[in-house]
Amino acid sequence: MSGEAGGPVQRTVLLDCDPGHDDAIAILLAAGSPMMELAGITTVAGNQTLDKTTHNARVVATVAGLDHVPVVAGCDRPLLRVLRTAAQIHGDSGLDGPSPVAPTVTVRPGHASDFLAETILARPGEITLVATGPLTNLGLALRRHPALAEAVRELVIMGGAYGPGNVTPVAEFNIYVDPEAAAIVFDAPWHVTMIGLDLTRQASCPDSVQESLRSLGTGPARFVDQLLTFYRRAYLESTGLIDPPVHDPCAIAYAAAPELFETRPAHVRVEACGALTAGTTVTDFSARSPGAGHEVAVKLNAAAFWKMLLDAIAHLG
Repeated sequence: MSGEAGGPVQRTVLLDCDPGHDDAIAILLAAGSPMMELAGITTVAGNQTLDKTTHNARVVATVAGLDHVPVVAGCDRPLLRVLRTAAQIHGDSGLDGPSPVAPTVTVRPGHASDFLAETILARPGEITLVATGPLTNLGLALRRHPALAEAVRELVIMGGAYGPGNVTPVAEFNIYVDPEAAAIVFDAPWHVTMIGLDLTRQASCPDSVQESLRSLGTGPARFVDQLLTFYRRAYLESTGLIDPPVHDPCAIAYAAAPELFETRPAHVRVEACGALTAGTTVTDFSARSPGAGHEVAVKLNAAAFWKMLLDAIAHLG
């Protein structure tokens, strides 16, 4: 479990997410990694409605034994738009596949945007914020607590792409769902690393990963195996890909071990107005745009990534 006495904690992480199969695996990676302390989980509507993503976060936290980690619900819709979910990938529950788990982890009162800001402001320069869903909670938090951007250690976002999208030809799902919030987040004065589709598509899940999970024979390993079995089938039916990419754990892996990634400095702006291009992360790797304040992940050490993930699941026992 993260944060055990004597463990080599190197990062304190807040995770804002919309579970979702790959968000669930991201939570378990954070929980099982000795390289990080998970200080809180906040939820947002995205892969499914807020009631479902919050329930799913409680389920995964229960599987991981995270009774001590606050779970706080946030925005139930984008700032300006009608919510779009991803039931075609994640099912009606948002976490179809595993045997039902009755969650014992409860939801802390309050709103995610306030919890994120208050936690970070109380520990300036210490906390890495990782976002793996639409950026609605973060956009609202910045509007309510502008000092947040100066207080966070860094922000790691699973979202966007400098190449093709996965919802439209140019837009990735998390950014597309709430491009107005994403524009606020990318324009804020904090250090942002974008873990986009160009990187996460390098984390495609081979059958050997599930074979390794089955060999572990533990409750968390069975849970992840069941997640991946459903996710693999849904991804094949929806996209034709045999080995589905696990997007969100890549952002947690970057927070824990950035040496597994190659990044490039860039200037990223979010298109929020285009009729055909809303949600595009316009990424300039050249010197044409002033203030290139972002890092964009371009290459993953996939073998080391999968080893990290399997080790974390094994650590949860």
